[in-house]
Amino acid sequence: MKTLYLRIVLTTIAVMVFSSLLAFILANVYYQYSLKPYNDQKLTRMAKDIASFYESNRGVDQQAYLQHISKLGYQIYVVDSTGHETFYGREFRNQRLEKSAVKQVLDGKMYHGIANFPSQVFVTGFFDNVLANTIGVPLKGESNKQQALFIRPNIQLQFGEMRIFFSVIVLLMIVLSILFVLISTRYLVKPIVKLTEATKQVAKGKYNVELYVKRRDEIGALASHFSEMAKSLEQLEEMRQEFVSNVSHEIQSPLASIQGFSKTLRSADLSDEQRNEYLSIIEEESRRMSSLSKQLLTLASLDKESEHIDKSTFDVAAQIKQVLFMTEWSWREKELAIEMDLPSTMISGDQKLLHQVWTNLITNSVKFTEEGGTLSLRVGMEDTYCHVEFQDTGIGMSKESLPHIFNRFYKEDKARSRTEGSSGLGLAIVKQIVEMHGGSIHVESEKGKGSIFHVYLPKM
Repeated sequence: MKTLYLRIVLTTIAVMVFSSLLAFILANVYYQYSLKPYNDQKLTRMAKDIASFYESNRGVDQQAYLQHISKLGYQIYVVDSTGHETFYGREFRNQRLEKSAVKQVLDGKMYHGIANFPSQVFVTGFFDNVLANTIGVPLKGESNKQQALFIRPNIQLQFGEMRIFFSVIVLLMIVLSILFVLISTRYLVKPIVKLTEATKQVAKGKYNVELYVKRRDEIGALASHFSEMAKSLEQLEEMRQEFVSNVSHEIQSPLASIQGFSKTLRSADLSDEQRNEYLSIIEEESRRMSSLSKQLLTLASLDKESEHIDKSTFDVAAQIKQVLFMTEWSWREKELAIEMDLPSTMISGDQKLLHQVWTNLITNSVKFTEEGGTLSLRVGMEDTYCHVEFQDTGIGMSKESLPHIFNRFYKEDKARSRTEGSSGLGLAIVKQIVEMHGGSIHVESEKGKGSIFHVYLPKM
């Protein structure tokens, strides 16, 4: 994954290199199609003026005249039809010149070596100090002898042209750099703008925001995590609304029963038997509301103190036996057979909270197991985990309900759960306590064949 720092560094370097190369190429194009023809025309006029002045003033010494011109910053080459040649001014780096070019000028034609000089992309021909890169004009020498004069400015005289050329390069580099920086900055900032808009939506309570940011740097990771957070908040909001709805429903049902039977009890026509029956219903509904409020308080306490548990080392098998003894009246009433394989096993955990886990699991198994059924309890070690197993021969659960049984207020059979006094919070409490201890819980079940709850807790 490319970091944002590396991306910015690479983008900056790329902008600098690319703008420099592009500026140089564009400057060369400017030279080829604008500056080069202009220089050729300017030097052609000068060469014609030099030849015309000499031909009009025959009393002037040719060598002295051309030597004087060379001192003004020009390189000159003169050759006649016999091949006699003379150089004036600075020496050419390469003195090679095609014979056809010399013949062309001796025949009275112009030679445009500057305009026709081949140039490479990164080398401007105008500054190449070679004899072929000159302007050639015919010249009538002494005794009207036909000569060819080739001329070009030397490097010192070309500094002005070089300044123009490099000024164009610098200007283009600045303009292109600004342009590329604006484009690259827009690319870098665009995901941040999307994140800003998304945070505004979340702040308004709209959690169904989607961010399409295909980046592999910190911004891409931030966008991905933000999307996950938004989905989590959306799920949390749905859970909150569902929780409020479930609590309202669970409280409203017994309240409606209590209210209805209370009004009925005011009737003077009720027999003592009916009155006692209605009072028993009111008492049962009150007990159910009390149980619900206790479980809600337990969940709230667990949510608040999820990272603060009072750990100590104790024998988990002995604790399960104690819970089994405390619930003896309920499983004996149903004449359930109890099978135990509970060897002494020491673990580290919160005794009070784990006591609640075993109580909920045992009472849950007893509640949904028919009379004469069997409840099996086993404890064993698997690597560094303590494995506690609760198996019953109860009514079991469907495959569709298994993923939801640890959800708050979930009830597979709402009618039966109401009859049994279940609030749908017991297993949610169990799961939260187990996970607070760094453990896990899962269930195996089949409709009509009972259930097996597996609890895994770290040994120490």
